[in-house]
Amino acid sequence: MAKLKGADCLMRLTSAIAIFAITVSLLVFPSTTGMARQNLLLDSGWLFKPGDDAGAELRVFDDRAWESVTIPHNWGWQEAQEGKAYYRGPGWYRRELDIKPESGKRYFLRFEAASLVADVYLNGLFLGEHRGGFGAFCFEITRQLSGGGTNLLAVRVDNSKFPDIAPLAGDFSVYGGLYRPVHLIVTDEENIALTDHGSPGVAWLQTSVSTTQAVLDVTAQVSNGIKDKVPLKLVASIVDADGKTALISSQSFTLARSDTAPYFFHLVLPHPHLWNGRKDPYLYRAAVELQTDDGTMMDRVEQPMGLRFFSIDPDRGFFLNGQPYSLHGVDRHQDYMNKGWAISEADMDQDIALMKELGVTVVRCAHYQHSDYFYNLCDQAGILVWAEIPQVNIIRDTPEFENTSRSQLLDLIRQSINHPSIFVWSLANEIGGGSDDPHGELQDLAAMAHGEDPTRPTIQATMTEARPQMNRIPDLLGWNIYPGWYRGNKEDYGEDLDKLRGTSRHGGFCVSEYGAGANPAQHEQDPKHPKPAGQWHPEEWQAEVHEAAWAALKARPYVWGTFVWCMFDFAVSTRNEGGQPGLNDKGLVTRDRKTKKDAFFFYKANWSDQPVLYITSRRFTERTNAVTDIKIYSNAETVELFVNGKSRGKISSVEDGVFIWKNVVLTPGENKITAEADRDGQPLADECAWRLLPSQSAR
Repeated sequence: MAKLKGADCLMRLTSAIAIFAITVSLLVFPSTTGMARQNLLLDSGWLFKPGDDAGAELRVFDDRAWESVTIPHNWGWQEAQEGKAYYRGPGWYRRELDIKPESGKRYFLRFEAASLVADVYLNGLFLGEHRGGFGAFCFEITRQLSGGGTNLLAVRVDNSKFPDIAPLAGDFSVYGGLYRPVHLIVTDEENIALTDHGSPGVAWLQTSVSTTQAVLDVTAQVSNGIKDKVPLKLVASIVDADGKTALISSQSFTLARSDTAPYFFHLVLPHPHLWNGRKDPYLYRAAVELQTDDGTMMDRVEQPMGLRFFSIDPDRGFFLNGQPYSLHGVDRHQDYMNKGWAISEADMDQDIALMKELGVTVVRCAHYQHSDYFYNLCDQAGILVWAEIPQVNIIRDTPEFENTSRSQLLDLIRQSINHPSIFVWSLANEIGGGSDDPHGELQDLAAMAHGEDPTRPTIQATMTEARPQMNRIPDLLGWNIYPGWYRGNKEDYGEDLDKLRGTSRHGGFCVSEYGAGANPAQHEQDPKHPKPAGQWHPEEWQAEVHEAAWAALKARPYVWGTFVWCMFDFAVSTRNEGGQPGLNDKGLVTRDRKTKKDAFFFYKANWSDQPVLYITSRRFTERTNAVTDIKIYSNAETVELFVNGKSRGKISSVEDGVFIWKNVVLTPGENKITAEADRDGQPLADECAWRLLPSQSAR
């Protein structure tokens, strides 16, 4: 069973009784009068079979030959990470639910994601379909439950290419399966709705936030599952980090029978403690509680809440809570070696820890909606988030595609609106190069995003000027550029950025992708621009590209944010380059998270407050040239280099934490390279060993 973090009561509240019940597969629910909903993780007891199987949704069906799996689970990653074609088609999951339904209770199944289409059945009865591989969805099963206690849950998941479902293309693999957790949720007959696009049923809209007050407009969707009018009460409260109630408000109402209706609060919190990014990611606890008219709790949704405001000046950059704030960060895919998309909470914890070590202040969650758990981690870490829907490269100008894309955007916004880390809703990535006209759909999506959430701007990532007005439809614009890799020279960054100055609606833009590939097992002294599709991607070239890129980016305040492509290497079945088939190797860290490439430490020296001293090309252990430059990344003022115990001198940084000793002579055999520095009174040291092959000598 996955580790519980307590970040979201809707998603993670699991009692000891529930854990035991899942273990023995006997889901018997005690009375919960006056208690919050129960949320049980359905991770074990599943059977799986790839392909279609007639009658697989029925209770009377022979599944004895099916594979036993745990959820999260996905298919296709094995072949994709080897650079092979992988299966895209249907697969079936089955699981028994031994539930004794109680009178006065309602039962729901919540899926955090299924790729790409999920058809859900209970006891052979069709519950519904969800189209789109990245948002959560929820079905009520109260009426379909068997009174006898044994129920058969069957889910058909299909990751085929569908003409109405984005992504239609993209430089990443699209696996199939129930790759995020599945939950069984039990509530009283009156509850805070679970079936509104899989959302928590509560939206805390930060209408106006300043240092003096926070104006909040709250919407709670309340559902009455019985046939009578019911007198009810809603209580909205905010509790600070010390557990003290900062604000509370209530309203009484009568809900019509079998209705689900929105109820509203307009709240003002004086002198809020602001969520201030990495500097101070302060979180309140915000709760909406549904009560009977005599005050008995029937349901409760509690979430973390960070209060903040931000703006972007086209000439001066990004401002958080009225102060300049550097947005420098990375792009991330939900991909992990030997797991594909079925990653655990521990995997996401590790990703955030590495990003915090690097010193990032922002992450672009490419190219689709990421796990709610990951967004929670960003809330807690103070890392701002670019959230995105999967309109990648190609769109279709058809009503069916447009409807599914609108649904994906509604999934993203309604499920994620309460995360303070999210500051933009992204509508697309690199569309507009094909024959289908993107303008109408982009305008439609932008209007929908503004209607759902007027507090956050829209954005898209582009790499074309062929349709200039397309780039001006969203409020903000990101450019994906690759000088020194796919085109041009690494020295072209500054000129290319200046040429793009007027392409966005308001004059500034961010760089949503930039970088170069690197195989940390390949090395070259004085590297030359390699072929991106070739088999030679030396680590040294990636580092030089990032050095040139960062110098140009940080010198231009109209570039209000920067995103390295990308934080981690990830699988792409169609790639075969850099000596590593099935891999996009532009990550700062390898796909297994075990190797931090040289470029990682370049950014750590520039972005992190932690002391950094790192000898580059440390994996270039077998040398054929006796004369070499030695480069070190550090955020110390001066660094001293030693070669075989002899000092080569103490020098200052050339630029941006780069220290270079020219024309150092190695001796035949092993050479011990050592660096020493001091940062704010803290001694730093690093060392590595290089071997000069016999018969090589200085020239």
